[in-house]
Amino acid sequence: MKSKLLTLSLLASALFAGMGLAPVMAQTTYTPGIDQTQAAISTRIQEGLASGRITPSEAQALYRRDREIQMRENQFKANGDASPQERQQLRADLSFLSAEVERLIANRDVVGQPGYPGYPGYPGNAGNTPGIDNRQINISERIDEGVRTGRITRREADRLYSRERRIARHEAAFKSDGVVTQQERRQLRNELTALRQEVERMMHNRRERG
Repeated sequence: MKSKLLTLSLLASALFAGMGLAPVMAQTTYTPGIDQTQAAISTRIQEGLASGRITPSEAQALYRRDREIQMRENQFKANGDASPQERQQLRADLSFLSAEVERLIANRDVVGQPGYPGYPGYPGNAGNTPGIDNRQINISERIDEGVRTGRITRREADRLYSRERRIARHEAAFKSDGVVTQQERRQLRNELTALRQEVERMMHNRRERG
């Protein structure tokens, strides 16, 4: 009797597999193309960061967008199914992110090379500016917040990011000899203060109008 039940169970499993039911269930959340695209974008961000064509603050903003897409993908898969429309949305999101990465890499002067004294991460160097780098990251996050909440338009954000990149180029030039003087640090802080004030002015004015 047990042998007969086992045989019937095996036949049923084979039947379902033959009908394609098991593979369909497994395939509904299987997104190899999307996952490969995400991995390729992450690699390009790392390459841009290592070559100095993407600043640390820009890289952080790009990685944040990548995480948001990953979270959206996880939500789509939570019910055991990722519909064609949801897959198309993920592909569109990744396409926009990839284009932004390539735009930054193509339009950017190199800001420094790893292993050289002028590079921000060079250990034990008088050219290190962690406080300034952190301020850049904070400003980038604030701009992102403004775009998310609708208080800063995409065009305004592009202009703000352009100013941030200009400051990063100044920083790279100051670091090129391996030392950032007090006067140079003061100039960078003043430029970042002016940029932060512009960001906050936009945030405040849009909130007041809202």
